[in-house]
This record gives sequence, structure tokens and C-alpha cells, in this order.
Amino acid sequence: MDEQAMILDAIESGSFLPVGADTPVSSAFHVIAGVNRDLGRLVAEGRFRSDLYARLNLWAFLLPRLADRREDIEPNLDHELARMARTTGTKIGFNADAREQYLRFALDPRAAWPGNFRDLRASVERLCVLAPRGRITLVMVEEEVALLAAQWTAQVHDPDAELVEAVLGERAAAIDPFDRLQLAAVIRACRTAPNLSAAGRALFAVSRARKASRNDADRLRKYLNRFELSWEDICGTKS
Repeated sequence: MDEQAMILDAIESGSFLPVGADTPVSSAFHVIAGVNRDLGRLVAEGRFRSDLYARLNLWAFLLPRLADRREDIEPNLDHELARMARTTGTKIGFNADAREQYLRFALDPRAAWPGNFRDLRASVERLCVLAPRGRITLVMVEEEVALLAAQWTAQVHDPDAELVEAVLGERAAAIDPFDRLQLAAVIRACRTAPNLSAAGRALFAVSRARKASRNDADRLRKYLNRFELSWEDICGTKS
């Protein structure tokens, strides 16, 4: 968040302090930002400044992921093979069964390609470097596929788990998945509400109509106490 504040100040003032400098300098610049997460959602979760998001969100262009344009995979596979041939000075290619197996995996809807073309380029480069006499074999492809699958499994993004862990720290490991899902929803509601009462009204909108006493703030406070949390722990301010 500190770095976000610095970027916002540079955008708004046109000046910044270069690394190692004692005095700020001015510059006329444009900011082009690339992201691989939903900034709007991060704003709602309190992990990205809303004022910086408003500054950056002038023009937005969605670039489809490699997983959404699999027709590009095979021509880029050939492009990377040609690039490695120029780099190494050796013509490199797949054995027929190895190429078929690699493309079957690469084009499968279950292949995530989270790093987009970086993943594809790194994969082809590994195969080319290890290829004996410039031939990529079926065994090599099977090992590469297993490596990619393991890497992607480790990169699975769970925003609910990340949000709860950011608030609870090490204590998050002791929470059941069901409670984690519910607590994440409560944290988001708190961070988008002006105070504890408003958050309680939003969270208990249905059940509160059946209660004679509608002390939503107290109900929410008791829920947070189960996890040894307060409004201030979640939002950084007093309710």
C-alpha cells in the first residue's frame, strides 16, 4: 500500500524521488499498467487503493489469455522452435509421436497456461536444451507435461484463502474451508461498508426481518469475536 501511495503521488504531482536521490524531479509521463488480477475486486477487498485504481482506469483493454486462444499455440510452438534453432545453431524438432502428445496436452481445455506465452516459451526452451541430437522425444514430452501440471497445480489462486490469511496470519491455517469461505465474505462486506452497523445490515438483511431486536452491529461483533477479530483488525479504523 505504501508503494501504491507513492505511485499515486507521482501520477498526480508529476514528480518523484529517484532511487538514491535527495531531491525530487519532475517529468511529463504516461502510465501504462499491465495486471493479471481483477483490480476492481482487489479494491473491494481493501488490497488496492481505490483512488489509484480510478487514476489508472482511464482506458482498459482486455487481452485474452493463451488458454482462450489455443489456435495460437501450434504456430507459436513452431516459432519458438525456429528461435531456439537460431540461438543454438542447431535445427531442433519433435519426433512425430512427441509432437502429437505435446499438442494434445497443450490444446486440452484443462491446460491452464497461467503464464500465457511465457509458459509456452519456457516449456519449449527446456525441451530444446535437453533434446539429444536436436530431437524431442515422447519420453521428454511426458516429463515436461508432468512438470507443467505440477507447476500449475501449485499456482492455483484461492482469493478467499488469501484474504483470510492476510487478516488472520498464521491462525488462518486452523480454519475449516467452510468457515474460511464465510469469513472472507464477511471481511469483504466490512471493507465496503462505512461502519459496523452498515456491514451488519448488509450481512443479516434477511434474518434481521424476523428478529424483534435488530442490533446488527452486535451480531456482527459477536461473529468476529469467534475469530478474535475486531472491526479495526479488518478495516484499520474504529467503527
